[in-house]
Amino acid sequence: MADVFVSYAREDEPQSKLVTDALRKGGRSVWRDEDLPAHRPYADVIQERLRSAKAVVVLWSSDACKSQWVRAEADEARSAGTLVQATLDGSIPPLPFNQIQCADLKDWKGNGKTPGWQKLVASVEALAGSSEKPSANMRQAGRAVSVCVLPFQNMSGDVEQEYFSDGISEDITTDLSKVSALEVIARNTAFQFKGQSLDVGDVARSLGVSHVLEGSVRKAGNRVRITAQLIDGHTGGHVWAERYDRDLTDIFAIQDELSKAIVDALKIKLLPGEKKAIEQRGTTSAEAYNLYLMARKYWVSGNYGDIKREQRVIRLARRAVEIDPTYARAWALMALAQTSLHYYFGVAEEDGGASADRALSIDPGIAEAYAVKSHILFEQGDFEAAERQIERALELDPDSWEVNREAARIANAQRRFANAAQHYEKAVELIETDFHSWAMLVSCYQALGDHEGVARGAEMMHTQSERVLAEDPSNGAALGICAGGYAIAGNRVRAIETIERALLIDPDNLRMRYNFACILSAHLKEQDAALDLLEPVLAQAGPTLTRGAAIDSDFDLLRGNSRFENALAAAQKRLGIDPVASAPAAS
Repeated sequence: MADVFVSYAREDEPQSKLVTDALRKGGRSVWRDEDLPAHRPYADVIQERLRSAKAVVVLWSSDACKSQWVRAEADEARSAGTLVQATLDGSIPPLPFNQIQCADLKDWKGNGKTPGWQKLVASVEALAGSSEKPSANMRQAGRAVSVCVLPFQNMSGDVEQEYFSDGISEDITTDLSKVSALEVIARNTAFQFKGQSLDVGDVARSLGVSHVLEGSVRKAGNRVRITAQLIDGHTGGHVWAERYDRDLTDIFAIQDELSKAIVDALKIKLLPGEKKAIEQRGTTSAEAYNLYLMARKYWVSGNYGDIKREQRVIRLARRAVEIDPTYARAWALMALAQTSLHYYFGVAEEDGGASADRALSIDPGIAEAYAVKSHILFEQGDFEAAERQIERALELDPDSWEVNREAARIANAQRRFANAAQHYEKAVELIETDFHSWAMLVSCYQALGDHEGVARGAEMMHTQSERVLAEDPSNGAALGICAGGYAIAGNRVRAIETIERALLIDPDNLRMRYNFACILSAHLKEQDAALDLLEPVLAQAGPTLTRGAAIDSDFDLLRGNSRFENALAAAQKRLGIDPVASAPAAS
């Protein structure tokens, strides 16, 4: 039996042959369905070869993502622990496979020295062992330098300081990602190990990396202690270790020293431009940096739909830019919160445009500022200009969580559900605990008729909201998403119980009430109960929720119902929204 099984969509046959041939030249025993015998049932042979393979290479593409055969083969390999993934055209693997590392073979023409190919080969070798005839390419892949930055432990004795240790971990990951000779595992993949007791060797093998960086942060007053150790993933030995005891004002110098020490320890070359990129922090003020990290923690993990979330972020970010008026990232974060406060909550405050412009005047490469401008233009009805702004944001930073969420929101508002799902999938790939995006994914899958996607997404939205509730039982948004998980699973009793509990805990959360109406309409098919919740929301909602209700596929059951139509019309009149001009055409 062959060591390697290659799974692909029929439309990708030429690329799959190129991959197969390259693996065989490297000494691998590879099976592809071109080798099917003429005398045996197709399904029997596939199952036999799939189960006997030590590594199953799944080649994802836009066509493969739609293939039930490819998904089934990938699922079998995932369960068996033999899955190796690669994308041929940049497509993100579908759920739940987007939670697993994926080599990038976009535009790959057989070059054995590209990072994507080396990543694939290293993963195959980790599962199937050394090849029968090691080639130069395989040996080179064995020397490929890659690292996973595990979340640094918060040793401050105060859970409220978690934002700081998380921020340090993310910044070190970002710094190392700027080194072209080094492959760095994505933040979300690394953060799945947060809080776990780990065997570093197991982590290295599961991710196919050569090295793992782990450490801890202790922040007390104006002092900070950071310890870090770089571990060889194959031997478990320490390659480098250091402890930094400094004033908090030295935090940037510590990060620079740490990143450079890791590069030196790995014996890779740091180019002049990369050195300069690592040293660019956006601010020289440790106090402003600390406030920014705190604000972004609230933005990412705060109670979604609670107005206090936006208000806190604005206060913290505003203080950060008072300390350092040239801190572009803080200006952009404040702009995001101002936009949400203005359009979701209808608060007559700045819409975020001025703050976004200020961010871009300092740093034209701030993708999140373009996302803000896109949101504002969309609310103003200039949909083409909004599309141009979000496309620019995606060009600047395709891995921005905020940008992907805004791109998804715009696509969803135009009922381009497949495109919206793609960006929501990227959002949860970047921050797996983003239960709201999981819920929006379910809504997209429901609209697309993807019942398997609905089931998978419902499981994840329930799991991730439960994780948040374990830390904060009063998080109304998480309770709302949890209720949705129960409803989709057919457990009406638990869904209603959770809705009632959430309404007692967080009665003023309009977005939560809106989401409950979605659940009752789309999944429990209870029109009157949905309208009982939705009517008061529309009486108070800002432009974004009102426009959302006009096109939300979760409310398709309510269209034509006089209660729904009257409440929506009243909200549109109150806000001066033209029912025709404000609704973008689906495409």
